[in-house]
Amino acid sequence: MSDGSHTLLRDAHEADHDTQSALPLGDADEGLVTGARDDALPDAVPLEPGRALALSDFQPPRTGAVDGMLRWAYRLGIPGSMLSAPLRKPSALRLLGTVETPLRGEPGAGMALRAGQFFIHGLKAPIDKVDCASCAPLTPPFQRAVHGFTWLRDLAACAPREECAGVGERLLRKWLAANPEPSKGVAWTVEHTGLRLLAWLVHAPLILSGDAALRKRTLDAMEATARWLDRQVARAEDRLGQVAGWCAIVAAGLLLPDGRPRRLYGEAGLLRSLGELVSEDGGVLSRSPLAQMEAIALLVDLKACYAAVDRDPPVALDTMISLLVPPLLTLRMGDRGLGSWQGAGATSEASLASLVSASGVRARPAKDTRHWGYQRVDAGKSVLVFDAAPPPRSRHARFGCASTLAFELSHKDHRIIVNCGGAELAGGQVPVRIEQGLRGTSAHSTLSLDDSNSTAVLIKGQIGKGVEEVDIARTTVRQKGRDATRLEAVHNGYAARHGLLHRRILLLSADGEELRGEDILEPSGRKGQRGKIGFAIRFHLGQGVEAGLSEDRRGAGLALADGSYWQFRLGGDSGEAEIGIEDSLWTDGHGRPRATSQLVVEGLTARSGGRFPWLLKRMG
Repeated sequence: MSDGSHTLLRDAHEADHDTQSALPLGDADEGLVTGARDDALPDAVPLEPGRALALSDFQPPRTGAVDGMLRWAYRLGIPGSMLSAPLRKPSALRLLGTVETPLRGEPGAGMALRAGQFFIHGLKAPIDKVDCASCAPLTPPFQRAVHGFTWLRDLAACAPREECAGVGERLLRKWLAANPEPSKGVAWTVEHTGLRLLAWLVHAPLILSGDAALRKRTLDAMEATARWLDRQVARAEDRLGQVAGWCAIVAAGLLLPDGRPRRLYGEAGLLRSLGELVSEDGGVLSRSPLAQMEAIALLVDLKACYAAVDRDPPVALDTMISLLVPPLLTLRMGDRGLGSWQGAGATSEASLASLVSASGVRARPAKDTRHWGYQRVDAGKSVLVFDAAPPPRSRHARFGCASTLAFELSHKDHRIIVNCGGAELAGGQVPVRIEQGLRGTSAHSTLSLDDSNSTAVLIKGQIGKGVEEVDIARTTVRQKGRDATRLEAVHNGYAARHGLLHRRILLLSADGEELRGEDILEPSGRKGQRGKIGFAIRFHLGQGVEAGLSEDRRGAGLALADGSYWQFRLGGDSGEAEIGIEDSLWTDGHGRPRATSQLVVEGLTARSGGRFPWLLKRMG
């Protein structure tokens, strides 16, 4: 990337600051675009503030006295074999069923494994050169694949079992040699351990078809891993990691002998964790689409384990899957892939469609997920997605981003305005050194002040102080005789440091061919501060969008790959602000960073506030 995009990758060094207690929504109809007043726009009606995401209430299943006693005794540490059949010898280790999961992996990644290479987020690594030890210095995507055995799904998708079981057994033998017993390190986080055990049980034919010695060793490892999870699952790094651990415990209780007490214990823990994982509208509290997809995949695999032993799962599992799918579809753009939010890349249409099909849920995108925090507008052939909530709380964040009030816009199957995305994929083709920059405000299509983040971006995916509250109003207005959707939101991320609130208004026309916007800076207190401060409003452009500036540097033309032409124009009240074109990047659904451009509206504004209206319109 060129020097002109240095702010995109700038580290976030922000001072601690207090938060603003209330963010009133102001006059909705003044100076929205080009400095003009539109009396047809009514005052906005505030919705609930996005101060905190509420938790769903998922209670453990009701059971009889015997099951309740078994669950209690197993939790105390009494072995399952003693509880299941105290008068006979423990059953020999074996699998009680063969799992057929509807989830499908990536055949290309599976073929790479057969050719002797891991293929993760666009980056290849020879299997023989990958260190499987728990202390090995692998990047996060490789840690997840190597220690979570997520590659087994890809291997199963590339060829019949007879042709690829040898590869699975070879990799399993390599991993067991490096990790002979439960230990410490990244291989033994609760999430990686849960993913690994669940993958072993679901894809057992790929690793249990060889010699008897490896089969016995693998079954022993399954039981030892399940016992480790029984004791350690409550120490997971976050709720999603805990759900992965509980899913593996339940699966082991279903598929390993004498597992009834373990299953009962695991079901109770799983349902409690699921209730703590999501908001009331079904979005995971990390606000990450990749985490949402992982939660769905875990439950789909677990349901397949129930089917393998001809047992009905708790009703709450189907309820949770039905709750998780619609919010995920909220982020689907015109090309039917997902937008780039909270560290995710632009997940491809094929990956999303495969997961939704496997879930068995047929649903439309949720448009107003105020608890999860995303607003969606469908108009004509355009899709607008708006981040109208604070970043996730630190205890929930996985790759938390300072993206408040950013938006993405697509028309037909072309993405026009995007966010950079890809922080969670860093360590594949996305360099690790830019991971924090990709989580910053400048990597998103929104306003930043003084080249700083609206919320502090910390190491290891964590989020610091900044935006604590967002007020959001969604209204329908009449425009040219048709209904148009208007969004208005305001956040307090810059209130303590700079004494300013950022308000953004977006109005998408009914035909989807005109987006009016206005970014407003207003004092957070009764009196504004003196002096001026630098600001930048960034509009990251989708891949294949070519941009050119007008002579007065107050407008830009955007040419899309389908030959259509869009015009961006600053309004008359934007002061001395000018538009520039800088380099940017966008991470695609395969984890590959693609070179793109961004429009940057920047200048100085009074610390007492300012208004910056703009218009993006399809021409012809």
